[in-house]
Amino acid sequence: MNRHIGIRTLIGSMLAAVVYISANALAASAPLAIDSARITISGTSNIHAYTATTTDVRIRKGQLAAVTDGADMWDSALKPGGVEAFEVTIPAATLTSPREGLDANMHKALMVTEHPDIVFRLLRFEPRPGTAGALRGIGNLKIAGVVREVALDISTERKNDRLCVHGEVTLLMTDFGIKPPVALMGMLKTDPKVTVTFETVLGVPLT
Repeated sequence: MNRHIGIRTLIGSMLAAVVYISANALAASAPLAIDSARITISGTSNIHAYTATTTDVRIRKGQLAAVTDGADMWDSALKPGGVEAFEVTIPAATLTSPREGLDANMHKALMVTEHPDIVFRLLRFEPRPGTAGALRGIGNLKIAGVVREVALDISTERKNDRLCVHGEVTLLMTDFGIKPPVALMGMLKTDPKVTVTFETVLGVPLT
C-alpha cells in the first residue's frame, strides 16, 4: 500500500516539475536582435546644413527580461524592467555624409582611431510626459571616449512579430569633448549642436 502511495507521489512530483519548468520556459528571458537600423546625425554650419548616416549598428548585449506569447510580448518588454540588457555599438568611421570633404573632418573630430566605437547602453524606460504611449529611454552614451547620460524620445510601432523603434536626441559635441569641425581653411564652422535620429527594427530570434 505504502509502495503504491510512494509511486503516485513520485509521479505527481515529476508532473509538477514538468509543469513548473514549462511555465518558466514561456516566461524565460530571450535575446534581442537588430533586423535593421539607420542612424542619422544632422547639424548646421555657417554655410550649409549637413547630415551623416550609418546602417552599421551592432548589438553587443540584448536581452528581454521575460517573454510572453503573442502580441503581449512587446507590451511586456516596454514596461519598467521589461528589458534586461540593451547595448549597441556603432563604428564611428562608418558615419558618412554626401557632402564632399566632410567625412575626414568628422572622423578626425570623433577621434575614430583612438575611440572606434560609439556605444549606447540603455538604463531604463520612462513615460514621456504629455504624450500618450510615448517613451523616454534613459541610457549612457559614449562618444570619443566620453560617457554622458542622455534621454532619447522614443516612439514604437509593431509590425507582426517585430518592433519598430523611432527616436531622436539633441546633443552638444562639446559635452563629449569634441571640437566642432572646421573646413575651407576655417571659413566653414559647424554648430556644436546636433540632432541624432534613429530607426531600428527589433526582433527575438527563433530558437
